Amino acid sequence: MSQIDWIVLIGTLLCIISYGLYKSRTTRNLDGYFLSNRSLPWGLVLLSIMGTQASAITFLSAPGQAYTDGMRFVQYYFGLPLAMIVICIFFVPIFSRLKVYTAYEYLENRFDSKTRTLTSFFFLLQRGLSTGISVFAPSIILSSLFGWNIYYTNILMGGLLIIYTMSGGAKAVAYTQQLQLIIIFTGMFLAAYMVVNMLPDNVSFTDALEVSGKMGKLNVITTGFENGKFNWSDQYNLFSGLIGGFFLALSYFGTDQSQVGRYLTAKSLKQSRMGLLMNGFVKIPMQFGILLIGVLFFFLSI
Repeated sequence: MSQIDWIVLIGTLLCIISYGLYKSRTTRNLDGYFLSNRSLPWGLVLLSIMGTQASAITFLSAPGQAYTDGMRFVQYYFGLPLAMIVICIFFVPIFSRLKVYTAYEYLENRFDSKTRTLTSFFFLLQRGLSTGISVFAPSIILSSLFGWNIYYTNILMGGLLIIYTMSGGAKAVAYTQQLQLIIIFTGMFLAAYMVVNMLPDNVSFTDALEVSGKMGKLNVITTGFENGKFNWSDQYNLFSGLIGGFFLALSYFGTDQSQVGRYLTAKSLKQSRMGLLMNGFVKIPMQFGILLIGVLFFFLSI
């Protein structure tokens, strides 16, 4: 890496951490630490929700998914808007009315402390494994660039994450994810621009899409039916996306504290609903764009 690369990398990390800690300087009590004093607008809630979903794995693996299997993975998100509507109608008002800090606090009020302890344990176990993978994926890239031991890279990235998360609470996480998403989207647009710019002079963007479509990579909508019969081994199709994606999103956004904690930080019930609903409709075109980059990479490799 050149000197300018080091400056950009270190400067970006320091800016993200400093900005998050600065924005969370008013966090002085339990409500402020866990829920940002329930003061965030829907736009920031939206970015925080999306930032929690869109880890580095999304942008590292999704283009590869499209490269090998085409665009049909986007159907996995078709049930998301429907789940957001159900959550906004039934889940959010309950959490908002009870003024709970976590989804599991509601379970204790509804059942008992044993239920809360069990569900909290499974959440921490699942989220610990998921976060470990999310940290490990970009660590592989940084380890390759720096020539560092992968264990040290994991400790560095995980350590920085722990510093601003524990120091600043929910508000620090929300504001740092805002910056992270800006960086991620900027990188995504630059990658798309570079891929299009690498196309041969006599090949236009539409030509690349036409060829990729004829080779089965633009299979955005697939029904799962083959020769008049439904293929039950087909993972990604319209029905699995609408039904499976709906219930998966319902459980994730309705009961997982990593998401519930995001929309509980909104300043009002309306703001929580706006953040969730916009997430349901923004996520599909975002994922479509990421997959499309993989399709263009496929064309370049032909």
